[in-house]
Amino acid sequence: MIIKPTVTDLLKIFNNRYELVIVTAKRARQIAAGSLPLTKVHEESAVTLAANEIAEGKVVKC
Repeated sequence: MIIKPTVTDLLKIFNNRYELVIVTAKRARQIAAGSLPLTKVHEESAVTLAANEIAEGKVVKC
């Protein structure tokens, strides 16, 4: 099974892995706490939802 988006794809948006991890984790915590997902991808994992939102440009770094 191929997982999308890949880390390589997401690193095109962010300058480094650390920044990517921080933004993804923060958004995943928001989703897990009850925030509505900003993507139409149906996934149970908050981290995968957060990664998809980042790939779609719906979540940006602060």
